[in-house]
Amino acid sequence: MSDTPTPKPGKVLVPAEDLRTFSAALLEKGGLSPEHARTTADVFVWAALRGVDSHGIARVPAYLDLLAKGVANADPEITVESTTPAAAVVDADRAPGPVALTAAADEAVRRAKVTGVASVGVRQTVHTGAIGYYVSRIAEAGLVGIGFVAGMPNMGYTGVKGAAVATSPLAIAVPAESHAPLLLDMATATIALGKIRQAKASGTPLPEGAAATEDGTPTTDPELAVMPLPLGGAKGSGMSLAFELLTSVLVGAPIFSAFHSDDPGGRKHRQNALLIALDPAAFGGAEGFTAAVDATLGTLKGLPAADGADGVYYPGERSASVAEGRGAAGIPVAPKVWRDLQEKADALGVALPEPVPAG
Repeated sequence: MSDTPTPKPGKVLVPAEDLRTFSAALLEKGGLSPEHARTTADVFVWAALRGVDSHGIARVPAYLDLLAKGVANADPEITVESTTPAAAVVDADRAPGPVALTAAADEAVRRAKVTGVASVGVRQTVHTGAIGYYVSRIAEAGLVGIGFVAGMPNMGYTGVKGAAVATSPLAIAVPAESHAPLLLDMATATIALGKIRQAKASGTPLPEGAAATEDGTPTTDPELAVMPLPLGGAKGSGMSLAFELLTSVLVGAPIFSAFHSDDPGGRKHRQNALLIALDPAAFGGAEGFTAAVDATLGTLKGLPAADGADGVYYPGERSASVAEGRGAAGIPVAPKVWRDLQEKADALGVALPEPVPAG
């Protein structure tokens, strides 16, 4: 497994910190405060470093559009509501997801260090970004992080015609001692919407059972596919519905029922989330917990690899290795993304970062 990124033809390599500064400058020009712009850029660069390019720097132009259209609130009044020490709700006031969920992660850590376990819901945010970032932030504080997100229905549900539920993700981060933290970050869909768009652009057939037409008929034709199908059929669709209950309904901001009602406001873009922090000390495992995590991960990696496998990996291990390589060599930026960034930079009067010289 190579840690050094090799950009494909047409891609440019840009130092991570330069991309962070550049992205923050664009977002600030787009209306965010310097603090919120930096926070949002941190989430994008984190995803780009780990190879999650669909949630990386490519999101900057999209967020600028959300801000320009008023879908995202550039000057939100974020409030924290709480009636008990171990739980709270962050009312995001349509703040960008990275702003709202970073605040929620920090709130969960603060409370869990007092109460042992803490849950923080997020109401009325706009596109949460890479949810793995927030649980990783909790893990960096020595706690276990768990997160769920619910959004606008854009995925099939077993037995329903058409889009019914969201591709709602879940993420779990567990700190280790010498290993990179375990990071499970997955959607409830078989395939991402971005992968469907990529297949359409390249004319590549989609895998069986991964996508469907507008009426919910499974298809491998990328020209006909408009939505992903749930992971594991009824299992994935059931998880998505459960996450709607654990996030949107729990914080009093239902999305699913409003979306499928006659109220036109039900189609307005929004997302909700729930972050949970667990302090190992509350379970009696403070001193030996990360060492035991290391032992578990080491045991897994010591198991015999299957024929044809290049090794045994735990969730988050390979993306952590990619982050190390990209942190040293630079982040590859695709030609279209670079053009989009250049267009936004020109319009907002922000200088493009200098790519790493070729060779």
